[in-house]
Amino acid sequence: MSSPTGNPVLDGPKKLAAAFPNKELSMASLSVHADDYINNHQAVAPPMHVSTTFRYAENPDDLKPWENLNPNAPYDSHIYSRDSAPNSTRLEAILTSLLGAPALTYASGLSAFHAMIVFLNPKRVAIGGGYHGCHGILKLMKKLNGLEKLELESDADLAKLQPGDVIHVETPLNPTGEARDLAYYRRKADELGCYLTVDATFAPPPLQDPFQLGVDIVMHSGTKYFGGHSDLLCGVLAFRPDKAQEWLPALLEERLYLGAVLGSLEGWLGVRSLRTFELRIKRQAESAQKLVDWLVEEKAKEGSLVSEFVTRIQHASQQPEAKEEGSWLRKQMPGGFGPVFSIYLKSEQQAKRLPSKLHLFHHATSLGGVESLIEWRAMSDLDIDKRLLRVSVGVESWDDLRDDLIQGLEALKKDPKAQ
Repeated sequence: MSSPTGNPVLDGPKKLAAAFPNKELSMASLSVHADDYINNHQAVAPPMHVSTTFRYAENPDDLKPWENLNPNAPYDSHIYSRDSAPNSTRLEAILTSLLGAPALTYASGLSAFHAMIVFLNPKRVAIGGGYHGCHGILKLMKKLNGLEKLELESDADLAKLQPGDVIHVETPLNPTGEARDLAYYRRKADELGCYLTVDATFAPPPLQDPFQLGVDIVMHSGTKYFGGHSDLLCGVLAFRPDKAQEWLPALLEERLYLGAVLGSLEGWLGVRSLRTFELRIKRQAESAQKLVDWLVEEKAKEGSLVSEFVTRIQHASQQPEAKEEGSWLRKQMPGGFGPVFSIYLKSEQQAKRLPSKLHLFHHATSLGGVESLIEWRAMSDLDIDKRLLRVSVGVESWDDLRDDLIQGLEALKKDPKAQ
C-alpha cells in the first residue's frame, strides 16, 4: 500500500490538519472526518469492500514489486488484504487521529497483544492482574521461547527486569475498573531500560492518553469501546510517534506473516462505530460515575437494599487519589474514571442470581457496547472471586439503570435461594 509521500497511516491526518493550521480539531470532528482524505467516491457513507486481492497496473512499465499505487486513489491502493484493505485502512486513519499516534488494527485484542510481544521480543514481562487472556498469551510464549512472567506489583520481581524487557500495565484494571500509576511505571522502565506498554481498553480517549506519560506502545481491544456495538472483534496497537519511521514498517511486515488481520466487514463496522465514539464514551463514563456515586451513598445507609447485599464497590473514582487535587490519578484520567466498575455481593449465590433479575442490563461477558452489561465474572474468569459482578455501563439513561438495579435487588431479596 502506497501514498504520494510515504505511508498513509502516517500521512493521512496531515491533509485535514493543513486545512486548519491555527486550530486543533476536536475528537468528535476527527471521528467523522479523519478518513476523508481516502475518499475516491461521491458516496458519503464509506462503501464496504470484500475483495481479498486487487488488480495491478495495466501498464507493465508501472509494475514495481510490492507496490501498487493507483493514481486515481493514491491513499487507497492495495495488493492483498493480508497486507492492507480499504476498510481497515480507513479505520486506521481515524484511530491514528484519535489516539494521536500511528495505529494498526488486528483481528482481536489478543492478537494485538501477541503481535506486540512478538515485535518487542522480551525475555521477561512484568504484568499485574487484569485480563486473563494476556496471561494466556505469555504462557504460550513461555512454551515457545522460555519467556518469564514477573509480578508487576512486586519490587523483587521488577528488580529482575533487564534492558529490552517489558513492563505491561493494564489501566484501568479488568474487572475492577481501578487505575494504575503510569508515571510511576515510566520511571521504573527508564531506570531498568525496559519498554512500557499499556492496555488502555477500559479508558480510551478522551478519558486518558497514555502517550502523554511516555508510554511506548498502547494496545486496545477495539472490540470494546472502538467497536461500541458488540458486533465486531478488533485489536489495536498504537506506538510513540517518534518511533513511527522505525517501528511501523517492521510491525506491518510482521502482521503480514502473523496473518492476524482485520476482516473487511469488521473494518467497515469499526469506521461506522467511530463516528459516534466521543458521544458514547462521555455518556457512558458520566452514567457510570453517577451509578457508582449512588451505590456508594446507598451502601452507607443502614437498612438500604444496597447495604443489605453489596459489600464492596470498586472503580477508579473510589481510589483515595481520585479525591486529591493534582494527584497522579486526576492527571492520568482527566476525562473521567471509566464506564466499568465491579461490585461484590455478600455471597456467591447472590452474585450468581442477581443478573437474571435485571431487565436493562444484559447478562453477558465483554464490555463497551451501547447496551449495559453485567457479568457474574466467574462465568469467564475461573480464578476470580465468585462474589464479583462486573458492570459495563451503556448509553441508557443512568436513572433507568439505577431503577433496574433497585428492582433487581428487591427480587433478589424475595429469592429463597439467594438467602
